[in-house]
Amino acid sequence: MRPPSNSWLQDFADWRKRSLVRANLLVLIALLSAFWLSNFPHNRLSYWIVLPLLLSFAGTADTCRCMRTRWSWYHGGVVLCAYMDLMAVCMIAFFLIYPLWL
Repeated sequence: MRPPSNSWLQDFADWRKRSLVRANLLVLIALLSAFWLSNFPHNRLSYWIVLPLLLSFAGTADTCRCMRTRWSWYHGGVVLCAYMDLMAVCMIAFFLIYPLWL
């Protein structure tokens, strides 16, 4: 007899399936790691912030995959999540660029 598998975990980690929760978690984890790497509010220069920036791009692309062609309340929620992702990407890019101007 086979042991029970974690099907929800396999579904969550499968990149071929669309997952709005996975996309939002990727972006939020990237934003929190960018806060930590930039030593906010002291804003020190760290080129490691490029990694959270790339992770947030992947999360934004995963969010955009969840959009539907016809408008519905779900589509409106996905658009709001896409705007949240865009704000997070801009903030991470700011953490990367701002210390160079000082």
